[in-house]
Amino acid sequence: QVQLVESGGGLVQPGGSLRLSCAASGFRFRNYAIGWFRQAPGKEREGVSCISSSDSSTYLKDSVKGRFTISRDNAKNRVYLQMNSLEPEDTAVYYCAAGTSCLRGYAYWGQGTQVTVSS
Repeated sequence: QVQLVESGGGLVQPGGSLRLSCAASGFRFRNYAIGWFRQAPGKEREGVSCISSSDSSTYLKDSVKGRFTISRDNAKNRVYLQMNSLEPEDTAVYYCAAGTSCLRGYAYWGQGTQVTVSS
């Protein structure tokens, strides 16, 4: 059974940090790119970051460059999204997803974790 489970969300003040974790099971994790997406209330889902399967190349949305870092641990079947200098505009439900590449469709999705940035 394929599963992607996000954790690490919560309430944080502006300027604070959170580390999201995506735990994968039920598929050959090392062969998949893992992306992070987010959806804020009333807005469309958007891609935030992705890490490839082959050489662990990383991609970041322009608005999070310099603040967010994505990494993967294939031994633990986990991907992490370190989020620093958080802004209220980062408030959203964050999802991880697995796909054959960062630029193509994603086959598997997690249930999401809420991130709220507020004072």
